[in-house]
Amino acid sequence: MKKARLMIDRYFVTGEVDKRIYGSFIEHLGRAVYQGIYQPKSPFADEQGFRKDVIGLVRELGVPVVRYPGGNFVSGYHWEDGVGPKENRPARLDLAWRVIESNQFGLNEFMDWARKAGTAPMMAVNLGTRGPEDAKNLVEYCNIPKGSLYSDLRRSHGYQEPHNIKLWCLGNEMDGPWQMGHKTAAEYGRIAAEAGRIMRMVDPDIELVACGSSGLTMDTFGYWEDQVLSECYDQVDYLSLHQYYGNREDNSADFLGSTASMDRFIRSVVAICDSVRAKKRKSKKICLSFDEWNVWYHSNEEDKKIPAWTSAPHQLEDVYNFEDALLVAGMMITLLRHADRVKIACLAQLVNVIAPIMTSDEGAWKQTIYYPFALISRYGRGQVLDTLVDAPRYECSHGDVSCLDAVFVMDEEEGLTLFAVNKDLAEDMELTCDLRQFPGFRVKEHFVLAHPDLKAVNTREHPDTVAPRAGTGANIADGRLTAVLGAKSFHVIRLEKAGCAPKHA
Repeated sequence: MKKARLMIDRYFVTGEVDKRIYGSFIEHLGRAVYQGIYQPKSPFADEQGFRKDVIGLVRELGVPVVRYPGGNFVSGYHWEDGVGPKENRPARLDLAWRVIESNQFGLNEFMDWARKAGTAPMMAVNLGTRGPEDAKNLVEYCNIPKGSLYSDLRRSHGYQEPHNIKLWCLGNEMDGPWQMGHKTAAEYGRIAAEAGRIMRMVDPDIELVACGSSGLTMDTFGYWEDQVLSECYDQVDYLSLHQYYGNREDNSADFLGSTASMDRFIRSVVAICDSVRAKKRKSKKICLSFDEWNVWYHSNEEDKKIPAWTSAPHQLEDVYNFEDALLVAGMMITLLRHADRVKIACLAQLVNVIAPIMTSDEGAWKQTIYYPFALISRYGRGQVLDTLVDAPRYECSHGDVSCLDAVFVMDEEEGLTLFAVNKDLAEDMELTCDLRQFPGFRVKEHFVLAHPDLKAVNTREHPDTVAPRAGTGANIADGRLTAVLGAKSFHVIRLEKAGCAPKHA
């Protein structure tokens, strides 16, 4: 059995967890909106056409913020098409995904849905085919109470009170040649600066996210971040990162090692942000918004067969397996390990499209990746402790990587939660950690996500094939935590001080 050791100090804190790292994403893409969150003719729909079964699963998932309406879609989107009487809304060609957009679901419907789902909006503006003027108009429509052209337009649509959207994305993936309105770094930096400046003239209290690179492998990575921030540093609060991983070569060890690449991506972007900060002699620190991340590759070949100009096709509908859930857990652990700088993150996406939740006319169910997200979102609140990992390592395409992804989070009541993934595909791992700084602690709960088959999936007929179960073998004796982590498994070990009363007792 392999052995690993974790080292923590209660006073060595990486950072406070911003709950918005447990965000997600709804784009007008495939069946994410239509037949996903919105399906008026479904027996599961409420009076507004929102699927109640999906709302229940989203609430259970614990998603505090949802990015909308894109994604590639936003770079050609006219938000005005999706407001006002539905019979007057035009159907448009969506060039991003080569489909027809009916615009029967738009901004106001999204805000109504978000309230019911217990989440908040992260709104994106079109800086591809449009620009600062339209971004300003959208902020006015959403955030000004009354008395102006666009605020009164909103009121005429039945929304007397402003939406008060406070988190905004300045476009999407503008470094990508696939993007409508693709720009050079200097071009985008200037338009982001001007859009942000004008949007803040309307509402000074909004937060703004500038587009970083669409992935670590982009040819312009590094140069893009430096040039963009050189133009818009004063106007923005966050810089975005996007990254997807896939096991296209069916090399599971390499696939699970992707967290090392993700960690390197984050560290590199932080370094560039701080370099620009130093050059500009600024006190303000730019934090990160990892607002697209997930596993995405299963559906690639099927998506090539979809005819152009259909509506809400079965597009990007990855069926996730157990090893995907392990990587999602590892990616979330990586986000937590950078809690000092990663303040927003969005699992892309939420329903049907590369998503933890799937729907059909018969109901909704949880994909394998639903469970690590829900567990970490529920219990990963508080302060992230600087967690040193001493574990066996292996070589893969991502370099020399650890067999163990792990992090401790200390909550406000000074309970401790350990999240850990044993990436070894064959051997169990004995884990130890000195907890003498936490005297009198005991194991409160232990959840395990494990399955003998890495390719096991959940379906509507068999939704619990891969699901958490109670774990065994974790205990504390003489101030020392020991636990056995089975080969290829994800663990949540919750610790509490013996004899502590419930918070509201």
